[in-house]
Amino acid sequence: MKIGKETIPRSAICTSDSETIVVRGKNLAVDLIGKMSFTDYFHLLVTGQPPTPAATAVLNATLVAIAEHGLVPSVQASRMTLAAAPDALQGAVAAGILGCGSVILGASETCGVFLEEIRVRAGDAKDYAEAAKQVVGEYRAAKRAIPGYGHPLHKERDPRVTALFTVAEQAGADMTYVEIADVVEKVIPGVVGKNLMLNVSAAIPAVLLGVGFPMAALRGVPILARTAGLIGHLTEEFQKPIGFALSYQATRNYVYDGEMP
Repeated sequence: MKIGKETIPRSAICTSDSETIVVRGKNLAVDLIGKMSFTDYFHLLVTGQPPTPAATAVLNATLVAIAEHGLVPSVQASRMTLAAAPDALQGAVAAGILGCGSVILGASETCGVFLEEIRVRAGDAKDYAEAAKQVVGEYRAAKRAIPGYGHPLHKERDPRVTALFTVAEQAGADMTYVEIADVVEKVIPGVVGKNLMLNVSAAIPAVLLGVGFPMAALRGVPILARTAGLIGHLTEEFQKPIGFALSYQATRNYVYDGEMP
């Protein structure tokens, strides 16, 4: 049974023959290896185009900003998985990446959609303040979290936000989404009733969308970055195992509150 429009699989990403490997129209061995950074190569793979200098600076900065975040749940899951199966590094990495959802890492994509919704709502008038009030109000009425705002530790603005915004500005990126993100932070108290400061999950889409990075690939940036962080944690896990200690910490205060036979 045919499902979808295509009957022949097609891809513009890669092909090869006995002598040449082609990636996005480039000879891998001649044009890319040793001549293009991994950040630029990632951009090429995703978009099909080499990045502008601004896109390189911004994309590289976002990857650095989000690669490491301590013993968050995805890292704990990864390290405990390696402790249980030390022969399966790939399984431990996968365990951590599978925890990348709407709360951890996926918020960048959700916030990108949110910022774009405000940009479209503002229209040609570019009244971002009024559009932000409307959209934040709608989220509030629907009891939806405002993605990219508020942080359990950084009650003031997340320090990574200023760093990323500075990189984008100095690189000459379009600052439209940064402006929208700033406006949202200002209107939130009046709509929500409390301060919710920008966090890195808002800064990432704000700067990436400003250099033309595709909305559909936004979640891929923190996933790629966190993969590097996970490999760092797992290398340390081989050297200084704490996976079972993490498991012990989780069960030490465990209380059974079900029925007894």
